[in-house]
Amino acid sequence: MEFPLTMNKLSKEKPRIVILFGPPGSGKGTQAELLTEKFNLYHWETSKIIGNIIEEARQEGFVRVEEKKYYFEKEKELRQEGKLWDPPFVTYLIKEKLSELAKEKKGVVLAGSPRTIYEGERVVPLLKRLYGIKNIKVILIRLSEKESLWRNSHRKECELMCHSILYTKETIRLRKCPFDGSRLIIRKDDNAETIKVRLKEYEKQTFPVIALFKKQGLKIKTINGEQSVADVFKDVLNVIKSST
Repeated sequence: MEFPLTMNKLSKEKPRIVILFGPPGSGKGTQAELLTEKFNLYHWETSKIIGNIIEEARQEGFVRVEEKKYYFEKEKELRQEGKLWDPPFVTYLIKEKLSELAKEKKGVVLAGSPRTIYEGERVVPLLKRLYGIKNIKVILIRLSEKESLWRNSHRKECELMCHSILYTKETIRLRKCPFDGSRLIIRKDDNAETIKVRLKEYEKQTFPVIALFKKQGLKIKTINGEQSVADVFKDVLNVIKSST
């Protein structure tokens, strides 16, 4: 398959931000990995990056934001219940990392972040200041609730790097990650009840961020997430091309 962008063309441009939005299972992480590999972007996936920080933190560890302590153990419990982490906690870690990446002149693809209005109100202005509004592209990947439930309850991820592996006829018997060779497992929070909670959290807290993006002057492009991975990727690249 021939894609409409080349590495050489993108590398000559200023670092850019690509924000991929969509419900659980819409393939944000997969598309982010493809963009990362093709264009040498930094793959920022909140659930993995902050999830790893939480897992590795000391049980009594915390961060202080706006005079309040947010304990890693409490945030870990929220994830296990399918709920979103506390926005001030997440926002603090995101802003620190994004500022660091901008200093390194690194382009970034964010999968599913910002996740809340609180987070968006603080992160979007920072992104505009660090990268410029013309270099920010927001893509909404549409997916039905039925398909989201199916994909999340059947997907696997690897133990080493948490690569998500979609459930298809080609991967149904796969036992090891094709990227790093580690064992594939089903996440503890990928059960029907927890997924339903995550879908409600997405509709209640995350989807409204789209309206915030528009108020901030960002354009939103919508693509069909129920296509094959290759076709979704082709649409993502076409959106990026349209902004150049």
